[in-house]
Amino acid sequence: MPGSSITERFGASVRSLRFRLGLSQEELAERADMHRTYIAGIERGARNVTLKSIDKLAKALEVSTAALIASAGKPALHPGDTRLESWDGKFVDILMVEDSRSDVELALHAFKKARITNRVHVVYDGAEALDFLFSRGRYANRKKENRLQVVLLDLNLPKINGLEVLRRIKNDERTKAIPVIVLTMSRRDRDIAECRRLGAESYIVKPVDFTNFSTVTPQLSLRWALLEPSVATQL
Repeated sequence: MPGSSITERFGASVRSLRFRLGLSQEELAERADMHRTYIAGIERGARNVTLKSIDKLAKALEVSTAALIASAGKPALHPGDTRLESWDGKFVDILMVEDSRSDVELALHAFKKARITNRVHVVYDGAEALDFLFSRGRYANRKKENRLQVVLLDLNLPKINGLEVLRRIKNDERTKAIPVIVLTMSRRDRDIAECRRLGAESYIVKPVDFTNFSTVTPQLSLRWALLEPSVATQL
């Protein structure tokens, strides 16, 4: 990896992933079968690394080799930014299906306040949600490889209600693996049991904020990655 800017970004990515796993340099070195001083040199951006070393580091950091290489080309997050990602280090796109614009504004404001950097798509009725998910109508040009990883779904939707949207998502091979979180006004909502039966992964009592959203993400095989200010100062 020639070029100081690349090696520095790669080192920052290794350090950030190491912090997320709660590993010391010694522990990472042991996992990767490397010397600690070599790890320290990589994290400082002072070492050129071979593909073999990248592969060993990726396994030790529990990400794919491709994801670790790609991370070196990503711009750094601002201190304190939070992102939801899959276990291979890829950003997660979120679709919010909610007809109440005030509830949407509250959720987006809460995400912004929590400095969540994920892309959030918003649609306001069930028909539009299905068009978005199946890349048709006004969304016909949406790239199918840009798959969503989370759907936040209100049940009381115009045109097509939330239960029917959920049913269609979970009955189609193209979308059934997408986690769906139901948005409800109360934990006693009688539709929650039906949503579970149809395949919803979890539910959130509105309003949506970082706290109640983050509590359900472990069930979705997703994780939050926080770039701590103390870490950012070392990048």
